[in-house]
Amino acid sequence: MRTSEASLSRRSLLAGTGAAGAAVAGAAAAGPAYAAAEARGGGVRTGFDRLAAAGYRLLEGQRVGVVTNPTGVTREVRHIVDVMHADERVNLTAVFGPEHGFRGTAQAGDSEGRSVDPATGLPVFDTYLKSGQALAAVFTESAVDTVVFDIQDVGARFYTYIWTLYDCMVAAVLAGKRFVVLDRPNPVTGRGAYGPVLDKAFATFVGREPIAQAHGMTAAELALLFNAEFVPGAAGRAVELATVSLSGWRRTDFFDATGLPWVPPSPNMPTPETALVYSGTCLFEGTNLSEGRGTTRPFELLGAEGIDRRWAEAANALGLPGVRFREAYFTPTFSKFQGKTVGGVQLHVDDRAAYDPVRTGIGLLVTAKRVWSGFAWRPDHWIDKLTGSTAVRTMIDAGAGTDEVAAAWADRLAEFRAVRRRYLRYR
Repeated sequence: MRTSEASLSRRSLLAGTGAAGAAVAGAAAAGPAYAAAEARGGGVRTGFDRLAAAGYRLLEGQRVGVVTNPTGVTREVRHIVDVMHADERVNLTAVFGPEHGFRGTAQAGDSEGRSVDPATGLPVFDTYLKSGQALAAVFTESAVDTVVFDIQDVGARFYTYIWTLYDCMVAAVLAGKRFVVLDRPNPVTGRGAYGPVLDKAFATFVGREPIAQAHGMTAAELALLFNAEFVPGAAGRAVELATVSLSGWRRTDFFDATGLPWVPPSPNMPTPETALVYSGTCLFEGTNLSEGRGTTRPFELLGAEGIDRRWAEAANALGLPGVRFREAYFTPTFSKFQGKTVGGVQLHVDDRAAYDPVRTGIGLLVTAKRVWSGFAWRPDHWIDKLTGSTAVRTMIDAGAGTDEVAAAWADRLAEFRAVRRRYLRYR
């Protein structure tokens, strides 16, 4: 595995704060600078915070391009591109925009395209829906030496930014570029992995490789896993990888414990509470029910025309831990049922530590199908792409309950958890 994280213990880059052993990789000479910054600071410090505090030594002598979006901000909510562009210690020459764009002006399934950033004058290259040699050609055209990734993830396999990370790592190998990941917290904790593991036969941009639906990892941890387990198979070898880890973050920390500002990673991820439920309720994208897009509570509100109080009653009767369901009515301003009043449920998570978002999502699918005769899957079977196989759809259609559906993924989830443990960097 070509990653400078592997040399961490020998070099003793950190005295360690918060998560002992979480560290900056690939910057041995910067160790004292990081330690000094840690002594002055407090709370959770992101990978970028720590990179900057050490004088950007990890990027010294490199032409740098950054893959980022509006979440790439400092604690003072300054965008890292603006900060780096203004700092003579960094030779920032390009920006790469993912889905929704670098500045975040595009809706789901869209990007900002190729442009020049008016604030910095930097060229902005579009990565959305590009992978392999096509994305490698973008990196080659940009003429950067090092690609830096800094985007806030939300912990779900089908949130596309982690596959932007993966695709960029593969493309960096093909283009002969170095790769650096600046870590940020998993906003819904890193306590564990939940839900079905992707079957490679169902690989798409909402799931390239076999990881769990709720992976319980940070971006840097995923990068380490990808680089050892998947990138060599896709690109012929691992990428030259360095990661800059968080300090002060524990695996049990939710986002509100970090002291960091929340910037919506995408238009329909307005709050950390949205992220908490997303890895389960996003499954309703694969049905004819609204997943709450076009409301102020996307993924917390679910419904359709013709649904009444019986759904909330059935969902509450499951006794799912950490969550209650309220009968709710809402009128989406866009997406499914635009301008129409629909009935359904609102999720109210009252015990985050006990809450299992994926199991909850399955329970809601099971009960919706039982109480509403109009329930249907999307004709393209998008649910199979989201869950990673046909199992959830076919089992629910056959009348299986929540426990039976969850039991079907137990063995593969246990296998993934064993692999996952090897790449965890925080306690």
